[in-house]
Amino acid sequence: MAQEIEHKFLLSNENWREKVSHSVLYKQGYLSSQSTSSIRIRISDKQAWLNIKSATIGTQRAEYEYEIPLFDAHEILNDLCLKPVIEKTRHFVTYENHLWEIDEFDGENAGLIVAEIELDTLDEVFAKPEWLGEEVTQDVRYYNNNLAREPYSQWRNNLNI
Repeated sequence: MAQEIEHKFLLSNENWREKVSHSVLYKQGYLSSQSTSSIRIRISDKQAWLNIKSATIGTQRAEYEYEIPLFDAHEILNDLCLKPVIEKTRHFVTYENHLWEIDEFDGENAGLIVAEIELDTLDEVFAKPEWLGEEVTQDVRYYNNNLAREPYSQWRNNLNI
């Protein structure tokens, strides 16, 4: 079984921006988001993927990903996926031999920026850059499938963030 081991963090400042090596624009939509799993389509400029992920909350989850034709992905995203579609720019930052993916959301999730790090093992040690804020790995609101159902703009306004 394919496993994803990941930690999610909010950011405490903008200092990460000067370390970005490159960025990619993504659009993704969910075909299904159940209590056990989510099925999504993700599109970048030149590639598209079908992704199936267990709905386990926490650091480790089952994940399967398959490349699909870009044309098909656009049709699926536009015609079959739940709305709103997640729009984000993913910035890549390397810090002490680990790759950080920093997602800056647009659309109905504008204003949200989340840093993620994927690890090879559960006990892998990683250095935390000074720009990291609170860890939100256990907070389901920050999972993309939940952001598609209840966008950041909705719950953010309710909390007066």
